[in-house]
Amino acid sequence: MRPDTPAENVDHTAEAARLERTAGQYPEDAEALLLRAAAHLELSGDRPAAAALYDRLLASDTGQAGLENPYLVRALKASNLWEYGHEAEARAIIDGIRAATPRDPAPWAIVAESLEAHDELEQAHETFTEAVRLLLTDVPEPPVTTHPLLFGRHRVRRMLGAAHDEWDALADTVHPLPVTLDELHDPKRVWSLGSENPAELEAEISRLRAELGAYRTALSRPFPVAVLHWPAQELTELLEAYPSLAGEYPSPGEHPATIETALRELAASGTLNLGIVAGTVPSYEAFAASEGASPDDADLLPQYATTLAARGRALPWPPQRSAPCWCGSERAYGECHGAAAV
Repeated sequence: MRPDTPAENVDHTAEAARLERTAGQYPEDAEALLLRAAAHLELSGDRPAAAALYDRLLASDTGQAGLENPYLVRALKASNLWEYGHEAEARAIIDGIRAATPRDPAPWAIVAESLEAHDELEQAHETFTEAVRLLLTDVPEPPVTTHPLLFGRHRVRRMLGAAHDEWDALADTVHPLPVTLDELHDPKRVWSLGSENPAELEAEISRLRAELGAYRTALSRPFPVAVLHWPAQELTELLEAYPSLAGEYPSPGEHPATIETALRELAASGTLNLGIVAGTVPSYEAFAASEGASPDDADLLPQYATTLAARGRALPWPPQRSAPCWCGSERAYGECHGAAAV
């Protein structure tokens, strides 16, 4: 959700303005686009403007056209408000989110980390714990989206000097890095940064980089490398309407397997943040018209995929083995296109 790009490489104000314009063109994706715009405004230092965007979104949360995740918007607003001096209002919003017990882990993570960032460690611990109990009790496999809750709770408990419990053990099992969570979250580590030994300093910097990488991966929703998937009926319709594209795709039956193979090859090469976007012929034709291009131009296909991903339409790949397969078969991924990925 928040851009993962250093401020020196991006004009965040201009990017926010571009995203707002895009939201006007694609109102069905306005929520995701405006949240990204608000994040850029925060990075630019214009927190009042970011707060105005959050308020604009919350004002639209009425009727059937309401927000997809109003609690996420409220959590981001609270975090932003606290950063520029509106602590009382931020605390009130946080209390309201906790009382509402949303089923999405993202708002929980944001408000708990906001409390942690302002040294409210006991409250942060309580918030993380409420969230993991609500979302992970009797869950056989923690979804990836809940990992920040487990890692955050582990981190805060280390700072509080609490002994490991069953949730900390679960955090250890889903932690992907070779550096252990106990080492990453050791409060005493920071003192080694004062060492005059270059080797010790270099080792500590490496550990800090690893922690930052894990933190960013868990908390951000970076722009994915998106592969375009045409559901069988859409692919048939596409190739009937634009036969010149037939060379780009195998038969509808082979198309999903080709996508899975391509994604595995990208992953094996070290490419991160992979995703899948589903195309439809009407959407593709509308995109081509907006670009002043012909739909039978094969060079337009990757641009279409990138645009869908930018609009928040990408599904992360790979899904969990027990999750529905991305191809739409309604079978579990581990029993469908993930069957060979044991």
